[in-house]
Amino acid sequence: MRFPFISYSKLWLAIAGIILVASVAMLAMWRLQPGIDFTGGSLLEIGFSQNRPVVAEVQKVIADAGFPNALVQTSEQEDLIIRTTFLTEDKHQTVLAALRKKFETKEVKITEERFETIGAAVSKQLRERSLWAVILVSLSIIVYVGFAFRKISRPIASWKYGVIAIITLLYVVIVVSGVFAALGHFKGVEVDIAFVVAILTVLGYSVNDSIVVYDRIREHLMKDRLDNFGELVNTGLNETLGRSVNTVFAVLLPLFALYFFGGPSVHYFSLALLLGMAISTIASIFIASPLLVLMEKWQREHRRA
Repeated sequence: MRFPFISYSKLWLAIAGIILVASVAMLAMWRLQPGIDFTGGSLLEIGFSQNRPVVAEVQKVIADAGFPNALVQTSEQEDLIIRTTFLTEDKHQTVLAALRKKFETKEVKITEERFETIGAAVSKQLRERSLWAVILVSLSIIVYVGFAFRKISRPIASWKYGVIAIITLLYVVIVVSGVFAALGHFKGVEVDIAFVVAILTVLGYSVNDSIVVYDRIREHLMKDRLDNFGELVNTGLNETLGRSVNTVFAVLLPLFALYFFGGPSVHYFSLALLLGMAISTIASIFIASPLLVLMEKWQREHRRA
């Protein structure tokens, strides 16, 4: 029994449009919170054995030590993250000493969980390279898909398969970014190079999902009569559905393990991959394929006009 995916194209695209608008709204309102990789400066994570002080108290101690513009936020159960301008090792030790003098007691022990620092020039270079990486990957996908489907120019040109794949990729990236914008606003989650790596990985996985469906459509175009393009696409979708679901399930299992047991350093990296992989599979079924059919329908009606 085949499910009539294409018959509900408008419904799928309407739902996708609502999610897209919500994601764009979250990005516009809250924006992504750039991590130290992109802003430069220093990041210090402090752990308290118990009775973590309130943020305002810590902020005052750091300001009194000579760093009034430091940003303090909670992390985990008894940790605090402190972001400041670039700290030399002497200044780093000054901040630690001030915190220990104020808050450390026989009952409360302070440990330094993490200290990272990066210069402004390096962070600017990372921002630029990350942007170029995303742009070049997207252009490469259009070229590759156009080349791979060069023998199939009916009923739509081969390069348009690539364009639709990129539209699907952009949708996935925007939705994942919207979620992280919300996490940044409510939980102080920052995006860094690991987030960019996750997005690039998702781009590759997403186009793979779309190409699996496209390839089955190509097979039918080469051997079957083109009486109804929508029915042909629907057949291709149903034939690849089991493979897509099984593949994404196999990918998500280790990612869930990484998310729950991988520790704080890979927590949000694995979350970005989880969201991206899941949304990619959904988008290849409910966005990429319906868009193909709508583009073919628009071309047909446009030629008649």
